[in-house]
Amino acid sequence: MHGNPLLLALGGMTAMAAAMGIGRFVYTPILPIMAIDHALSVGATGWIASANFAGYLAGALLASSGRLAGMPRQWLLSALAVNAIGLAMMALSTSLAAFLVWRFIGGMASAFMLVFASSLVLERLSAAGRPQLSALHFSGVGVGIAISALAVGFAEHAGGTSIEQWGISAVLAGAGLVAVYFLIPNAAKGTAAPSKANGAPPSPNPALNRMIAAYGLFGFGYIITATFLVAIVRADPAMAAVESTIWLVFGLVAAPSVFVWTRLSDRLGVPAAFALAAAVEAVGVAATVLWPTSAGALLGAVLLGGTFMGLTALGLIAARTLTTGNPRSSLGLMTAAFGLGQIVGPVFAGLVHDRTASFTLPSLVAAGALVLSAALALSVRRPHTWGRRPDPPRPVSCRRSTCPWHSTPLPCGSSSASWRRM
Repeated sequence: MHGNPLLLALGGMTAMAAAMGIGRFVYTPILPIMAIDHALSVGATGWIASANFAGYLAGALLASSGRLAGMPRQWLLSALAVNAIGLAMMALSTSLAAFLVWRFIGGMASAFMLVFASSLVLERLSAAGRPQLSALHFSGVGVGIAISALAVGFAEHAGGTSIEQWGISAVLAGAGLVAVYFLIPNAAKGTAAPSKANGAPPSPNPALNRMIAAYGLFGFGYIITATFLVAIVRADPAMAAVESTIWLVFGLVAAPSVFVWTRLSDRLGVPAAFALAAAVEAVGVAATVLWPTSAGALLGAVLLGGTFMGLTALGLIAARTLTTGNPRSSLGLMTAAFGLGQIVGPVFAGLVHDRTASFTLPSLVAAGALVLSAALALSVRRPHTWGRRPDPPRPVSCRRSTCPWHSTPLPCGSSSASWRRM
């Protein structure tokens, strides 16, 4: 017995909200107050952000390597527990070194959660014949961002410091752990584990190399504004009217974005949809610094929040399509490129801000990286075999799909169609 499909999807959404939406992204709304409370420079806050992304990269590669023994549910619950502990330790820590260590650990926990929650939930939804509920699972990132925005805003309105904000985040993450424990039960005895990918290693492919480069540029391009958006708004009195709602808006538009962009890719093809999303995101990133008003900040939040998750999905769908043989290596390279972009972005932005007292230059560089990412995606051409008449439609197992961050399943209804129309 795999459990009630709707409850499973809600469990996946809760796990994603706890470890990604809150555990990974709550740093953005807390950052301005934390910098004041601990006398941190913008450069130092950039290093803290990058430590989390470095931990995420390390955790993603380890969790998807197939070397870990034990039941996936045990790893999922352990990752959620470590996530909550890491948030609590951010409230109790006072030194930059401690912040770096705990954010690195938190990044690893969020990556482990993502890999094991997605494999558990989507595998069971597929077996239950309800793969369409996977969209609810992936909406958890946006839901968690919105919840963290409300919680951090409430704490600040009540006069709380960053210590209270981290503490509230830890409590919410702990509550998520308890909910997931009951919503995602153990698998029934005798249930077969998902089969591992087989086949030859991928062949060299220039088109795949361009997509890997495009994905790395996207990681760099989105993360600067995603990390410093609240700080950018708070620093300019002209944007004061939206300071309390900007991160909430970001999360609300992020929730349905994977569904929207994968559906659009069915019409345009994956590379074209990726390029369009990257171009839209570039406009959003630039708007936050070139149109320094409340309207500009809201536009930036909507365009960035509404594209970053869709781009993560489309990039890995494209990589898998372009791979001949076992796709695990290609997906690992995509994950590494994306992770490196995320690591470099906040450090670069923080160092430039410390010299110029402005996020304008790093934001424009990020927008330029997104434009270049779009151009690289458009340069990807269909392999000659794609020009043949397509085979008659047939069911596609969720086990062959790919999650927005790693080599775990994506919603069948989005990825399978996108692969054929790329």
